[in-house]
Order: sequence, then structure tokens, then C-alpha cells
Amino acid sequence: MLAVEYHANDDVRIVELPIPEIGVGELLVQLRACGLCASDVMEWYMKPRAPMYPGHEPVGVIAAVGEGVQGFMVGQRVFVHHHVPCMVCHFCQRGSFSQCTTFRFTRLYPGGMAEFIRVPAANVQLDVLPLPDHLTFEVATLIEPLACCVRGINRAAIQPGDSALVLGAGSNGLMLAQLAQQRSAIPVIIVDPIPYRRQRALEVGIDYVLDPQEESLSEQVFAVNSGRRPDIVIVTPSSISAMKQGVELVSPGGTVLLFAPPPPSEVLAIAPHHLFFQEITLRTSYSAGPYETRHALDLLRTGRIRAEQLITHRFALQDAAQAFQLVAKPGDALKVLIVVA
Repeated sequence: MLAVEYHANDDVRIVELPIPEIGVGELLVQLRACGLCASDVMEWYMKPRAPMYPGHEPVGVIAAVGEGVQGFMVGQRVFVHHHVPCMVCHFCQRGSFSQCTTFRFTRLYPGGMAEFIRVPAANVQLDVLPLPDHLTFEVATLIEPLACCVRGINRAAIQPGDSALVLGAGSNGLMLAQLAQQRSAIPVIIVDPIPYRRQRALEVGIDYVLDPQEESLSEQVFAVNSGRRPDIVIVTPSSISAMKQGVELVSPGGTVLLFAPPPPSEVLAIAPHHLFFQEITLRTSYSAGPYETRHALDLLRTGRIRAEQLITHRFALQDAAQAFQLVAKPGDALKVLIVVA
């Protein structure tokens, strides 16, 4: 079978691997589509692990069912989650699934960008989800990233009537902004320097879309938010400068959510004096658990997320190198998919 093998953003290879053999409790899934995530092109994260087999947003069709598996059958359309928690440890009991040791060590084999994927028994038991007939494979690739956005919105703790500002109108930014609207944030503002992305934000119905290069961003925000700073600021870029800007923009008593990780060597300098006297809450959000994937599937199934506006590019598995280059320098791209006919 063909699989994507990652060495660097400019060194993505298509290799031949044996079709995985499955054991007790496992599934073999034939890939139909897999989204690329910004984390797939974070070289500080990816290159030290290379060569590796990326892909954590796959959907497909069950090709074989291992002994003892119940509730799944050959030919069934499914989403498969790459990480699953144990559900019983200290972290799982607190809902911190991404901190669970089992979560960190479970994964798909060889990865989500291979023609066939072995799904371990733990993943089968907890987070393989049948897909509704009307939900396309392409839209279903958004389950995992949308689940991460659901977790982020939960951690942002938006209250009805809060104003919310999202820095970055990539696919995650657009989903986070839509989720903020569904939590009754008024208004929801999104900021991005790329005209194409700002237009997409308007198309999905975001209240205000701002260009940070036009004039003072603070003044633009004041103009559309009754002269106030936003109560919630969600920072989707992984850059320190964007994080610093988020802290500077948030209202007293507000919350800043950092949604993407910078390299481990980078440091965000914050004055505790400022945080203390303005009672600013700083939060992060990493990945998603089985509750969020089910919520994400329901949002997509019912059309409450404008998925058609998010997916902009599709590549065959054999052309994965081009897809990685596009995601590394996105420009007018939003969500990029690998699609297997």
C-alpha cells in the first residue's frame, strides 16, 4: 500500500508499506480522506520524530474486523480518532483527557495518510464513530479539528453576551468563531491580514472582520465593540507576537485562550502585575477527547458548522508533497485534504 512518509516540509515521500495485519479487537480501515493540520508542518515538532507517518484526521471504510469486535462491520463508513484516553486515571476523572498517559501513547498505524490504517483495540472501543450516510467523507475529516475547537471553546468559558475576538481566520479560527456565536457571544470579531480569509469569515456569518494592517487594531476593535476591549480573545497562530497581542487586547476580567503551541524554546513575557490587577485569565487548549469528537460529529451532521466554506484544496495521496508545501505557506488556502478515490 502507499503511505506518506514525512522527513521535512520540503521532503515528503510516498512509500510502499505492507498492508497492516490486525489483531484481536482491532479494525483495518481503508482511507477515503484525511485533513492536514497546521501541526503537520510544525518542523520543530515533526522533524525530530522523522521519518514518521503523519495524519490524524482520517475517515474511511472498514476493510476488516478483528476477532471480538462488536458493533462494526466491513463496509461501514467511520471516523477514527488517533488518540484515546483510559477514562479512569486522575486526569481523565478531571476531564483532562489529553494529559492521560494512555492518550499520549495511543496512535494509528502507520498514520492517517496511508491507504490502509490499523486501528488499535483501545481506539476501536472508545472513539471510532460511524458516519451518517448524508455526511461526506470530506466534511467528516473536520471531526477531529472541530473537536479540538469545541474543547478550546469550552476552556474559554464564554458567557452569553461576552464579546469575542479571534486572531487568525484559518479553518480553526473560522470554526472557533462560529462556535463562539453559538455560545451567544456578541459580537464575534475575527482578525486576519489575508483578504481571502477575511472574505470566507464574512461568508460564514462572522459579525465583524478586521484587517490588522489597516490601522490600529485596538481602535478598530473599539469601533465595533462599543468602545470596549473584548471579553474573550482566542489566539490561533502559534507565534509569540500573536499571543502577546492577545494579552494586550483583552478586556479587564477577560480570558485569553492560546490555541496553538510555539516551539519549546520560545518564551512569552508577561507582566504578572498586569494580569493580577486586571484579573485576566490565561488558558491553553490541547487536542480533544471522546466527548468533543461526538459533539463535533453532531455539529457537522446537523449543518451547524459551515463546512463547505472551510475546505479549499484537495490532493491525491500521491501528491501529498504539494499539499504539505501549501499548508506550510497557506496564502489563500484554508483546509487542505488528502483524498483517495
